[in-house]
Amino acid sequence: MAFELPKLPYAFEALEPHIDARTMEIHHGKHHQAYVTNLNNAIANTDAEKLSIEDICKNISKYPMPVRNNGGGHYNHSLFWTIMKQGGGGAPSGALADAINAAFGTFDEFKTKFNAAGATRFGSGWAWLLVGADGKLAVSSTPNQDNPLMDIAEVKGTPIMGCDVWEHAYYLHYQNRRPDYMTAWWNVVNWDEVARRFAAAGK
Repeated sequence: MAFELPKLPYAFEALEPHIDARTMEIHHGKHHQAYVTNLNNAIANTDAEKLSIEDICKNISKYPMPVRNNGGGHYNHSLFWTIMKQGGGGAPSGALADAINAAFGTFDEFKTKFNAAGATRFGSGWAWLLVGADGKLAVSSTPNQDNPLMDIAEVKGTPIMGCDVWEHAYYLHYQNRRPDYMTAWWNVVNWDEVARRFAAAGK
């Protein structure tokens, strides 16, 4: 099998009360596992079995829709788990904070723009903070399991933070209140990991 479900870096209940344990258990063990299984089935006996998930995403237009949907699902969720942590939240510091201020004016203005990207995404999708080809930060939103790495993305770049706004990410606890989920989600953001990804994207 080319890809495997990554282990969560914390317990299912670690992000409570902001994200409940049952949601985390289903989201990781059922939804993400299904993306991995379906991706492996979709690329079986093809050259894609030898590629990284990043390389598959960057050339996604070459692949059929099952690879796009499930490859994106695997990449997106693998990132998503790492940019959350118990006791997260607050605000970034250092170079990441400077870049956010340069791109958006203030941290609060960035949060407003990011929240809008997620809240106004019709149907299922993601809100992203990404580093563009020019090295500057940008906020975008993608439908379904697309991401900014993909060559079909409207806004292309290296994702360093993403918020899953599929209903399976929040419905058990928040029902149809997506904005409430996004407001709570800021309390679990792992800014150290986002900063690490920002630094790596600039190399």
